[in-house]
Amino acid sequence: MQETSNRRIVIGDVHGHYNGLMGLLEAIAPGKEDEIYFIGDLIDRGPQSSKVVEFVKQNATGCILGNHEQMLLDVVGGGAMAAQVQQSWLYSGGYATITSYPDSTIPEDHLEWMKKLPIYLDLGDVLLVHAGVDPRMPLEAQTSDQLCWIRDEFHSMEEPYFSDKLIVIGHTITFTLPGVVPGKLAQGQGWIDIDTGAYHPKSGWLTGFDITNNQVYQFNVHQQRSRILTLKEAVTSIEPTKVKRR
Repeated sequence: MQETSNRRIVIGDVHGHYNGLMGLLEAIAPGKEDEIYFIGDLIDRGPQSSKVVEFVKQNATGCILGNHEQMLLDVVGGGAMAAQVQQSWLYSGGYATITSYPDSTIPEDHLEWMKKLPIYLDLGDVLLVHAGVDPRMPLEAQTSDQLCWIRDEFHSMEEPYFSDKLIVIGHTITFTLPGVVPGKLAQGQGWIDIDTGAYHPKSGWLTGFDITNNQVYQFNVHQQRSRILTLKEAVTSIEPTKVKRR
């Protein structure tokens, strides 16, 4: 298949792996007409969250809010729940984010940028959302509680949420879904998951999905190598009935 220019490319959960992101972008080789989107969870766990945020802030066509950005904002926002959220965030990789900044201080411009991130982006034929949607609710009624955190209720949908729109998500590492091996994308009813676990020792793959040409670019942060696959080669379909419902 001849590749179409003016590509729309969605990059999965980077989780602080700036060098991996640079390796992935080298494989993608974006042109000035290409659009590059990020699915959220730029931060935590990896060693260079501050550099990832600055790069995406300056260069991305668009980025959506992930649950890790939401946790950070909940912590810095204070309030009665801040201490409890702080422990959860630090346990989930937040300490690596703090220490990636000089003097362990997250600058105000990064915080303000994160506060303005949308909880979804509608590209017409594609919806970008971090975790998924609650199939029981209309999209406009959903908040970050659903769109940044949902798992099983979404993955186990037996019918697509949209009849005319593909949902692209991250949040859930694909190999944690039934029948999916590390590095593979997961496909369900009307959705594709591109979080291939860049930070995880069992995987290391960071994924960029060219939704214009159905092509997948990947860079492994452990092995320092890239690969390019067709979507058919890269994806594993999962059975909704095999996803554990909570």
